[in-house]
Amino acid sequence: MKRDVYVPSMNNGVYTDEEIRQQVSDIIGQELDEGFSLFVPFTSDFGKNLKIGENVFINSGCRFQDQGQIIIGDESLIGHNVVFATINHDYNPSNRGTMYLKPIELKERTWIGSHATILPGVTVGKNSVVAAGSVVTKDVPPDTIVGGNPAKFLAILEDKMK
Repeated sequence: MKRDVYVPSMNNGVYTDEEIRQQVSDIIGQELDEGFSLFVPFTSDFGKNLKIGENVFINSGCRFQDQGQIIIGDESLIGHNVVFATINHDYNPSNRGTMYLKPIELKERTWIGSHATILPGVTVGKNSVVAAGSVVTKDVPPDTIVGGNPAKFLAILEDKMK
């Protein structure tokens, strides 16, 4: 049974993987594949602006501020308590209430470490890794590892696989 309204019961009970998958599918308006896995709690501002690829894993406590859209590529891994912030405010103090939306995109096979924050307009390239606790303010090239606050280039992924 499809629901039109999000009922936050998912974060207040124990559910099978299939039940969680169905509840998230209802929230985002997209059928998720059997490879999708999420550990609750799950939080999203809107839900319908969240697009999730195949075989995605999302750990507990993540915050999806999806008003500007969040796209998660196939086979991506997202650690505990990651924040995806698609909204920014005007820098001018007299216009601070004005909000600007920019999408966030994770390309295929990205890994976002625990407690990372991804800011508006950022694309994380294919196969890349964002170290735990990082604040990502700029695009991450494919096949790289970034870390820190603000996140900076640390290594080429290929060098770490040897």
